[in-house]
Amino acid sequence: MGDFELSAAEFRALYQRVKHMSQQGPADRRGALNNTSPTDVVTAASGVWRGHAVSLAAPIESQVAPDNPDPAVHQMTHTGTSSVPAAGLSFAMDRLAMNIHGNADSHIDALCHVIFDGTLYNDISADAVTATGATELSIEEAGGGIVGRGVLLDIPRVRRVPWLDPGDHVTADDLIAAEAAQEVRIEPGDLLFIRVGHRSRRTALGPWDVANARAGLHPAALELLAERRIAVLGSDGNNDTAPSAAEGVDFPVHVLAVNAMGLHLLDWLHFDDLVAVCEELNRWSFLCVIAPLRLRAGTGSPVNPIAIF
Repeated sequence: MGDFELSAAEFRALYQRVKHMSQQGPADRRGALNNTSPTDVVTAASGVWRGHAVSLAAPIESQVAPDNPDPAVHQMTHTGTSSVPAAGLSFAMDRLAMNIHGNADSHIDALCHVIFDGTLYNDISADAVTATGATELSIEEAGGGIVGRGVLLDIPRVRRVPWLDPGDHVTADDLIAAEAAQEVRIEPGDLLFIRVGHRSRRTALGPWDVANARAGLHPAALELLAERRIAVLGSDGNNDTAPSAAEGVDFPVHVLAVNAMGLHLLDWLHFDDLVAVCEELNRWSFLCVIAPLRLRAGTGSPVNPIAIF
């Protein structure tokens, strides 16, 4: 097995287990979003008592960095310093061009994003992703928004460290320990967010090549999340650890979550503001609203999740 904790055979067995546990039927295209019911949404909304909203997204990056070699391009197309009439109406305007998937900007992965053994989620052929976009499982499946009870598990806080170092894994035991310490339990239909402290480390030490070194979930932890039947999974990293813990698979958590379990993944979120509110209120659950852009054939979307207390 070398440096891998899961052999190829062990990973395949894990893949089949979580896939079997997450089956929604052959016609399904929404995946784990089906785990959140209207009643769950109403219950989550009834817990709002402060009217305080907190963003879970990081500011969009427009500068080249070791973790962002091809950053977003923000351009002004009309400013207040040129061609402005002395009287009457004018507009300031700009445009944004960015990669949806990368290692810096907050985004959500659609169920068409991960191809494994030639198929997408629910054994849909990879041919469904064409040169003009995805004909199945695009981010439009979540175009009506994702709303439910958000839960934040802060792993560095439970371990009493500022962040997890690159290469470190969040295990199922870590998740259970965080539940106990924060007096919250992962329930079916939850929008689960797991903090590894990536943004805090990046702010303190500067950006680095996260493609080759980052903290994330151990693939075996996905079995617990399949048992709990969560609806969404997000992290301030990209959910996967690097180097990978699974032989022959560079992004095992993406494969298990998106391809096998039908989970929309949120990568590279920002939790510092959220943690401050959770600690102040001693409350680690909240109403959460996730609104992807309506890209009809998109494999994902930039995203700005909002927690409401």
